[in-house]
Amino acid sequence: MPAKKQKVENNPSLVRDTANTAIINTNNDAYNARRIQIKATENKRILDEQQTEDINNLKSDVAEIKKMLQKLTGGK
Repeated sequence: MPAKKQKVENNPSLVRDTANTAIINTNNDAYNARRIQIKATENKRILDEQQTEDINNLKSDVAEIKKMLQKLTGGK
């Protein structure tokens, strides 16, 4: 037997499942927008991590080049 759903007062995009009292959002556009927002946030976090790693690698490379130049110039 399917669960009955009751509209939530003052919010047409929410319904209450009377079998377990869960509130369900029936606004698919809002749901999809939130999923897109979550994905964009995750993509930005991954990009930030990669850029941080790239910066750290560049710092290491510059330090290595600096040491080699110091050896070549006699440590001046």
